[in-house]
Amino acid sequence: MTDKCRILVTGAGGLVGKAFLKLASEQSNFEVLATDIGPIKGLPDNIRYESMDVTSEDPDRLVSQFKPHVVVHLASIVTPPKGTGRDFAYKVDVIGTKNVLQAAIQYGVKRIVVTSSGAAYGYYADNPVPLTEDCQVRGNEEFPYSHHKRLVEEMLATARDKSPALEQVVFRVGTVLGERTDNQITALFQKPKLLGLKGFESPFVFIWTEDLARILFRAVKEGPAGIYNVAGDGAMGISDLAIAMQKKITWIPSWVVKAGLAIAKPLGLSQYGPEQVRFLQYRPVLDNKKLKEVFGYIPEKTSAQVFALWQKSMNL
Repeated sequence: MTDKCRILVTGAGGLVGKAFLKLASEQSNFEVLATDIGPIKGLPDNIRYESMDVTSEDPDRLVSQFKPHVVVHLASIVTPPKGTGRDFAYKVDVIGTKNVLQAAIQYGVKRIVVTSSGAAYGYYADNPVPLTEDCQVRGNEEFPYSHHKRLVEEMLATARDKSPALEQVVFRVGTVLGERTDNQITALFQKPKLLGLKGFESPFVFIWTEDLARILFRAVKEGPAGIYNVAGDGAMGISDLAIAMQKKITWIPSWVVKAGLAIAKPLGLSQYGPEQVRFLQYRPVLDNKKLKEVFGYIPEKTSAQVFALWQKSMNL
């Protein structure tokens, strides 16, 4: 390239965003605009920052001004902040993506890179194991994050038909772990005993933050457009996690958990209802063959190695 490649990143203040910015800052032929709702700590000196609320007119304004060649869209809500709920998550995940996508189309962005999720496939008993990219996306409505990712992917599919000039790289990402990651999923691993549902191993597929950052970096530079599952090799069921952490498992019948949540949620004792049991029963296991053979990236760490690194960082 004779001119610098201009890259606009949304949700750049998260773990993945920061890891990507570090890689991008080392490239002399990149000009990067990092955006997020608030200031980004530890931003490299050669990367510019602008505040962006994806639910507002900010995407249109900033994309029109910066004129990026590539948009890396990371802004999303996995766990809504206290005091917010499903409506807030919907606005960020779905309306926010719509705003970013429309701006990218209107102002002639060449490529958009989007982090979707394995959760977009949904949590169903008849999900193939493992899931490949040609499997139907049917994120459950009872799981806001899963449902929102499904809606985002349907939106992206429509855009591929109507606006083919905008290249899309869509990543259906497994559970992301980085150093000291602390969220609603890792909270499951930090209890004195692990909870297991009788008859279900509840497999997890993990990807290390640094691996995901390199995958995004490749998508910006040379990776082919398309849809790709992103996960390290292998999966870890509840028994594997218990062995790794030297913890015992409390095995409980699914119906007992459902009955308990059916009572607890109306009383305000739990934010989860009985439908949430599906989240542990039918976890999507992602096939990463296309990522390796078509996209051209082999994750450096397996799911087990990712979990071991996270476990070490948490002193567990």
